[in-house]
Amino acid sequence: MTTSEQATPAKDHGRAGRDLKAAVGSAVVLLGAIAASLAFWKPAFMLIVVLAVVVAVWELHQGLMAKGIDLPEQPLMIGGVVMVSVAYLWGADALVTATAVTALVIMLWLLRRGIDGYVQNATASVFTLIYIPFLGSFVALLLAEGGGTGGGIDDDGVAGILIFILVTIASDIGGYAAGVLFGRHPMAPVISPKKSWEGFAGSAAACMGAGVALIVWLTDGDWWVGLALGAIAVVMATLGDLCESVMKRDLGIKDMSRVIPGHGGLMDRLDSLLATAAPIWLLLHYAVF
Repeated sequence: MTTSEQATPAKDHGRAGRDLKAAVGSAVVLLGAIAASLAFWKPAFMLIVVLAVVVAVWELHQGLMAKGIDLPEQPLMIGGVVMVSVAYLWGADALVTATAVTALVIMLWLLRRGIDGYVQNATASVFTLIYIPFLGSFVALLLAEGGGTGGGIDDDGVAGILIFILVTIASDIGGYAAGVLFGRHPMAPVISPKKSWEGFAGSAAACMGAGVALIVWLTDGDWWVGLALGAIAVVMATLGDLCESVMKRDLGIKDMSRVIPGHGGLMDRLDSLLATAAPIWLLLHYAVF
């Protein structure tokens, strides 16, 4: 076998399972873009959310093709953009209506392909619609809490987004650190071998600590709201991560794509955020804002 025929060995990134330098660099760039949009012009952040929804739909389509499931990308992407937009502009009722209409349009769109695979593709399409644009639209609902188009952390919407993102990041960092340092007991070895109960404990501690600090510093909410928010976030973030791991194992792929250096696909980073967006909006909407 010649040198050119030899397979390039995969890099070993240790127990973390990722290229830490690339991951940190990518995260800094993404967080910088988010911070700039929130500070100067809130609608710019909505453009980031819309772009994330479109890319995530594309990624899931690529992954599902491994099982012969062919999502109708165009109506899903267009419907996703509409759903995020109406959620930001007109609220939860408009989001529900836009979701229902988009689901019907997708089912009608698939009629053009004929009978074969209709149920499979329609079911996967509605699943994708709920999993990505619908859950992602709760980020728009969070941002809309403040009203107006300005920025700054004195705006309830901006504060809500910061709480949502930073608590979820705290879960990831706490779980990563505790898992690498102390991880001994796998949580779900068949689904995610690197996820441990020690890592979950680290996520819980980081989430609840961040939740209390952020609620007290950025809002007029009570400390116990932050504790509840952290507890909800760590459970939902962990479930979101496990669900995406199950999907990838079922599809026989390691990452949804390679669009983010050190992180894999965008969906590999959005799994926790999508799972936490709705319950965090619900808690903040009724208990704080």
